[in-house]
Amino acid sequence: MTNLSSPSLPMAYSDEVAAAKQRGAPIVALESTIITHGMPYPGNLDMARSVETIIREQGAVPATIAVIHGVLHIGLDGAKLEALSKTQGAMKLSRADLAFAIAERRTGATTVAATMIAAARADIRVFATGGIGGVHRGAEQSFDISADLDELARTGVIVVCAGAKAILDIPKTLEVLESRGVPVVTYDSENFPAFWSRDSGLKSPLMLNSPAAIASFQQTRELLGIDGGMLIANPVPEESEIPREEMEIYITRALDNAASEGISGKAVTPYLLDNLFRLTDGRSLETNIALVENNARLAAEIAVALAAR
Repeated sequence: MTNLSSPSLPMAYSDEVAAAKQRGAPIVALESTIITHGMPYPGNLDMARSVETIIREQGAVPATIAVIHGVLHIGLDGAKLEALSKTQGAMKLSRADLAFAIAERRTGATTVAATMIAAARADIRVFATGGIGGVHRGAEQSFDISADLDELARTGVIVVCAGAKAILDIPKTLEVLESRGVPVVTYDSENFPAFWSRDSGLKSPLMLNSPAAIASFQQTRELLGIDGGMLIANPVPEESEIPREEMEIYITRALDNAASEGISGKAVTPYLLDNLFRLTDGRSLETNIALVENNARLAAEIAVALAAR
């Protein structure tokens, strides 16, 4: 006889996140590709621990999201976080293959899109990351556009980032977000940031200067029945930035290297980040860590403000 019972999603909450959900405490989701694909061990583990500590210090609870042996984990305890930081060959999961990894009992790290899906499934309203994906340079030929943009249009999670990754075509990325109806708010600046740099050279569509104002904006969107996410662009601290003009020189070199080696698809971003690390003598990674920590702090403040409303 065919089994018609509904299967359940293999999903596990860490003890800390489960307790936070039970008492209605603010929670901030965190992606895991920065751990598995963004930097080597043990720096990745140090960064992950630091980000979680910053969120706790602001009165919220961190929930690092990953798929481990087919189980969708919402929050990782210390042992699982360390094990993930040492994992080799983890899948890089987006909307297209998140369910595949779960169904096939694989291990994978979540990108922005996959983390948003998981956060929404867990009823977590705020997510901190480094930078979002977007329209790649030369997309008019390659059609390389990140799934992050469509996810922002459909999934109701506030995403705090340092803008779009500067390796992308930022004007086209902003155009797509506008076409999809995604609010793009820069925190405390009129200029949209470019990841390692505080200013992309483009004006931000919207600007707000307090977590309470962001929470109010989101609440009003919900009252109007407006679906989809919100993008909060949080410029990297001034003392940690690499100016846009300088960074563009390194990006051009890295893109030329990628083209000459035929790098494409999901391999592009990790390849470029590694190239930029070498071209900047490690400064790009230092800035990356600083902006992730800065985003975690703001995301926690927003989550606290939302919980208070």
